[in-house]
Amino acid sequence: MQNQPIIDEIKTSLTAPEAFELFRDRPYSFYLDSGMDEKKLGRYSFMGSDPFIILRSRGSDIELIRGEQVESLKGNSFDVLGELLAKYKIEIDVLPVPFAGGAVGYLAYDLCHFIERLPSTAVNDLDLPECYMGFYDAAVAYDHQENKVYIISTGFPEQGVAQESRKSARLNELKEILSGSVSSNGEANKEISVDIQGNFTHQQYLDAVQACREYIMAGDIFEVNLSQRFDTDLPIHSYELYRRLRAINPAPFACYLGFDGVDIVSASPERFISLAGDMVKTRPIKGTRPRGATPAEDEAISKELTNSYKDRAENVMIVDLERNDLGRVCRYGTVKVTELLVLEKYATVFQLVSTVQGRLCEGKNCIDLLKATFPGGSITGAPKVRSMEIIDELEPTRRSVYTGNVGYIGFNGDLDLNIAIRTFIVKDGRAYFQVGGAITYDSDPQSEYIETLDKAKALLEALGIVPDKAREAGKST
Repeated sequence: MQNQPIIDEIKTSLTAPEAFELFRDRPYSFYLDSGMDEKKLGRYSFMGSDPFIILRSRGSDIELIRGEQVESLKGNSFDVLGELLAKYKIEIDVLPVPFAGGAVGYLAYDLCHFIERLPSTAVNDLDLPECYMGFYDAAVAYDHQENKVYIISTGFPEQGVAQESRKSARLNELKEILSGSVSSNGEANKEISVDIQGNFTHQQYLDAVQACREYIMAGDIFEVNLSQRFDTDLPIHSYELYRRLRAINPAPFACYLGFDGVDIVSASPERFISLAGDMVKTRPIKGTRPRGATPAEDEAISKELTNSYKDRAENVMIVDLERNDLGRVCRYGTVKVTELLVLEKYATVFQLVSTVQGRLCEGKNCIDLLKATFPGGSITGAPKVRSMEIIDELEPTRRSVYTGNVGYIGFNGDLDLNIAIRTFIVKDGRAYFQVGGAITYDSDPQSEYIETLDKAKALLEALGIVPDKAREAGKST
C-alpha cells in the first residue's frame, strides 16, 4: 500500500510569521520563510516542530535521536540520511505544495570532507553538528501566491493502522497549535548595543586576499571564495534577531531553525539546489554592489555591476563549474543555462544571478545529486577542490553552517536547499556571522574587504550597528 499523506486546506487569519510565533518555542522548530517575490521564488513557506527522529553528526560519529533513545553509529552522513529517507517514503504524483513532510535542517560546509579528500587545519571552535536534520511527519505550508494554507500529516514513523491513527492525531495537534493566540513581543522595540570581533584583523584579511591572488598567478586556481567571520554577544532572543533581519532584508530562501544547542537565523538570497521530480535547478550568485542612497545612484550602481568585466567573469566561471557538477548526475544534453547574469535587487545590495538546470538520470536520487554538487561552487571557487584546499589554509576557523545549506529534503525525494549566506549562527548567547567574496587576479585587497562589509549590511543593522560607519572604518584602517 502506498504511503499517502493527509493534506488539508485550512482557513486562518494568521500570516506565516504570526503562525510561526506559535511554533517557535516548541522543540526543534523550523521556519523556511520565503519573504519576497511570491510569484517566483517566494511562493511557499513551511513550518513545524517536534520531529520524530533527529539526525546529528560530527565527522563519522552519528546520533539518531528518537525521543529519549539515542542510537550511536559510524558512517557517512549523506548515506545515513539517504537510508532514512528511503525508509520513510511517500508516493504521490500530485501535491498542492512541494513539501509534504521530510528532513529539515542544515548541512554544514564541513561535510565537504565526505565529498573530497581535503586538509583540515582550520580550527573547529564552534564544535557544532555538521549534519543536523529533524524528520518531520507533520508541517504547515503557506502558498503565498494562491493565499492558501495547508496542514500536512504523514503518520510516520508508524506503519499500518497505527500510521493512520497518528496521521489524524498530528493533524489535530497542528489545528490546536494554530488556534492559539499570538503574544506580544516584549523585545520588539528593545535597543541593543553590541561590540563585534573578527577572526581576521583588517591587515590579515588583506594579506589573505593577496595570497589568493598569488595562487591565481601561479596557475593553481581561477578564483576562490575567501570569507571572514565576526561574532558578538547577543542580548536578545535569536528569533527576535530573525524578525529584525527579516524586516530589513526579506529574502526568498530565508529561514529560522530553533534546534537544541544552536539556532540558525538566515536571510539568504541564494538557492543551492532544488529537485522536483527529475528537474534539477541551481542559482549561483556572483557579483555584488551596495544599494545607492537615491534612485539615480541605484541606476548608476546597477549599470556598473551589469557591465563589470570582473563580476561577469566570476559568474560565468561558476556557471561552468555548476554545469559540470550537474553533468555528473543529469541526462546527457539536458544541462542548460536558462538565465545568465540577471541583475536582482535586494534591500541592501544588487547581485548578478544565473540559473542552470538539468534532468536527473534514471536511477539517481536526491542523495546522488547532493554528493555530485556539494558544496556549492559559488562559495568555493574554480577549480573547486583546489579552492577548498586554499580556503582551509587561509581561513583560521571552520565555516560550520556558513556556506553550507539549510532547507528540506522531502519524503517524496524532492529537495530545496539554500546557500547559508547572510546568516547568523547563534550558540551559547553569541551570534556568529560570516561574509566573503570571490577573489580573482583583478581583485584589489582593500576593495574585497569593503565588499564583505557591504554584504554584511543587513546583518549589522539587525544587530543595531550602523553599517556605513563600519564601512567607513574599513576604508580608513
